[in-house]
Amino acid sequence: MFENSRIVLVNTSHPGNIGAAARAMKNMGLSRLYLVAPKEFPVYEAYSRAVGADDVLANAVVTETLAEALSGCVWVAGTSARERMVQWPTYEPRECAAICRDKSLQGDVAIVFGRERTGLTNEELEMCNGLVHIPTNAEYSSLNVAAAVQVLCYEVRMAFLSNPDVAVEKSRTQKEDMPATTDQLEGMYQHMYQMMQDIQFFSGSNPEVIMRRLKSLFNRAQTTKREVAILRGIFSAAQRKKSVRSR
Repeated sequence: MFENSRIVLVNTSHPGNIGAAARAMKNMGLSRLYLVAPKEFPVYEAYSRAVGADDVLANAVVTETLAEALSGCVWVAGTSARERMVQWPTYEPRECAAICRDKSLQGDVAIVFGRERTGLTNEELEMCNGLVHIPTNAEYSSLNVAAAVQVLCYEVRMAFLSNPDVAVEKSRTQKEDMPATTDQLEGMYQHMYQMMQDIQFFSGSNPEVIMRRLKSLFNRAQTTKREVAILRGIFSAAQRKKSVRSR
């Protein structure tokens, strides 16, 4: 189950934070680190801060986009310290870790950490199934990204080790439908957007806002592969109907 868990750092500015995050991961038994467009990597400072977690850094996957880093994931949590206009399900670290444990039996899961100063953008959060918020002291809430990684990795470890039999039993009783991956959902969103354009649904409305709310809806619903196929069939039927009427 640990092998199905990814830690994703987005656009990290300080290479020392990458090294410290790798150390935190190895402390807790996690090893799959993904780096999205890091400012500097690989560099000496990252390895010096890793303190023995060189293997985690050596095997880190570097991508240009968050979509690449999340490819194939069935459940994604994005860390966020502030409220957002569009509401996502929000979990504390222990709740998030329990979901990671259960979902990892169906495929890869990921916890995404944003930029040191600004965190994750709304567009990046649209790729997540929920948010995870560390309840820090309200009078001093600033938390270093590597420290945040340590907190979440600890909770993931405890969730996996505290009662592994529960996760195994859940895997045996899972429904036939498997959750859709981030790639499959993105393909569905693109198809849905094109269909809505074709039937002129956006007339007078803001497509970006509508799509953001729809993505939030489907992420909360934890859409399955079969449901994606059904929805895309509906979109195709609507496009064919529109095409016939236009002739």
